[in-house]
Order: sequence, then C-alpha cells, then structure tokens
Amino acid sequence: MAAGQQIFEEVRRNSGAEKGFAMELIMLKPVFKQMIWGGNRLGTDFGYEIPGDNTGECWAISAHPNGDCEISEGEFAGKTLSWLWDNHRELFGNAEGDRFPLLIKIIDAKSDLSIQVHPDDAYAGEHENGSLGKTECWYILDADEGGTIVIGHHAKNHEEVREMIEGKRWSEFIREVPVKKGDFFQINPGCVHAIKGGTLILETQQNSDITYRVYDYDRLQDGKPRQLHVQQSIDVIKAPFEPAAAEGTTEQNGDAVIETLVTCPYYCVKKIVLDGCAQWSWDRPFVDVSVVDGCGTIDGRKVEKGTHLIVPAGYGAMKLEGKMMLICSAAE
Repeated sequence: MAAGQQIFEEVRRNSGAEKGFAMELIMLKPVFKQMIWGGNRLGTDFGYEIPGDNTGECWAISAHPNGDCEISEGEFAGKTLSWLWDNHRELFGNAEGDRFPLLIKIIDAKSDLSIQVHPDDAYAGEHENGSLGKTECWYILDADEGGTIVIGHHAKNHEEVREMIEGKRWSEFIREVPVKKGDFFQINPGCVHAIKGGTLILETQQNSDITYRVYDYDRLQDGKPRQLHVQQSIDVIKAPFEPAAAEGTTEQNGDAVIETLVTCPYYCVKKIVLDGCAQWSWDRPFVDVSVVDGCGTIDGRKVEKGTHLIVPAGYGAMKLEGKMMLICSAAE
C-alpha cells in the first residue's frame, strides 16, 4: 500500500469510518418537477431521465413532502430521506429539528420564472401552517451570454413597494443584474428575485416550498393566469433593497481548491474544484454533496455530473479523485 493511502486509511480508522452502516455514503435519487418555464437541459446536460421537455426542477437532496428523495443503494435502499431522518437520526449527528433542514435543487429555466419573494420563518410559521421560511442561494451553472436575473427592487421604502406593485409599474420596480456562469447569489427572505430564461442554477435553500408570486407576466397556464400572492408579497418584501453579502474565501487542499461561498444562520455552502486527488472532511455532523461538473471517485466509488449524496455523521475524511466540481452544503 502506498504511503499516501496508508495515511488515508489511518484517518478513516481514527474517525470511526469503519464502524457499521453509518459509514456508508447516502446516495439519492432525484425528484423531477415539470414547470411552465422548464426545459430539457436536466436531460441533455445531466443525463437524467426527465418526465418531459418542460422539466424545470430536479429536487436533488430533498426530504420535503412535495418531493422526498429515495435512497438509491445500500442498507436503506428504497427508503426516503425523510424516513431516514425520522428513524436514524444518528446518521445526522442526532441533529435537532422535526425535518431535514435543507433542500438542494438544480433549476433549468428555459423561460423566465415569475417575479417572487419568500417569507422568513416567523411569517411562514404564522401564515403557512407552521412551515419554515425560505432563505436560499444560487450558484450559476450556466447562463446565456448577456443574460440577467432579478435580484431586488428600486422602491425607496415599503409604501413605495405597495404603490409600484399595485400600480403594476414593473419596469420601475424590478432590479435586473447581469449573470454569467460561476456567479453566486445569496437571497434572503424579503428579497424580490427571479431566474430568467437561459439560466441553469444549483439552489441551496431551507427545506420549504413557500413562494409568493408578485408578478407572472400575465401569462396563462391551461388557459388561466397562475395564482399571485400580492398581499403576502407586499407584507414580506423588505425595503429599501440591500444586497446580501457573500464570502468567497478560498483554501488549497491537495489538488482541490475549496471556496466558501456563503455562511448564514441556515447553511454554509462550499465549492470544491478538484483536478487530481485530495482528502477532505468538514467539521459538520453531515454534508450534502452535488457533483455539478466532471467525474471522479469518492473513496473509490464512481461519481459524475448529476450525482447527489449525503456524507453521514462520523464518516470522516473522504478521498476525492478525478477532475470535477462539487457544491457542498451543511446546515448551521
């Protein structure tokens, strides 16, 4: 055995990574959602078997009732992630909470999403049957040249928010910013936002499915306008708009560059760009991992673009090999 491999095996033993089923990587099957604005890139770019050419969302790591991922292999194959959370909390470091904390999506916007906003925990808890609010962030996997997204608004105060929305003064209200591959945006509750056509993103968010549509371009679905949530939106939009801070700190680990994209009260998100070999662990009870480009291995297990998994509590250091990009997240 090579010296480097001996060191790696010692790290694994010392971390307790050879003690029972808890040391298996938790591999997941995505759930797909067809949307009026969706496309086919989840099929063409990621190789997924999608339900149609209007597939807008891949719920890649999810234990939400509206999309509960199955474990794809190992001792718990066929069980859902929510079942695993409820019945084997030790895999998640005995973390507290009545639900798995995060939801990871890949979103393919062939056309524009509605102009929307999310509530915070307090508002959602009171008005949405105890739901969590929705803090989220976007890593831009791809974007059309010259593309934009909506982040924020131009209203000076809350009263002007109401006036602009009720007066349908959308060109004055909406704040668009340029977007390109590799950009990153943190979107806090109360921030007006929208993904625009030609954009492919990985979204990390609280485990919530609460979205308030402010405006939907007057388009029809099945001959009818989609539901708007004007009053709820006015209630929760924060004014004036203040961009959320992101971090962008980096470190080198073997042949990997690890960038911390953001740390907020709900999650920390890191990007790993690997070209070779690295041994990596994170001091969190469990870690969500999405392979968003390239291919390689994790502890000898083949992974590729579109693979999603959870590293359970106590797993210890992972040996990463290959040429690939990972987006990793952990609840705070």
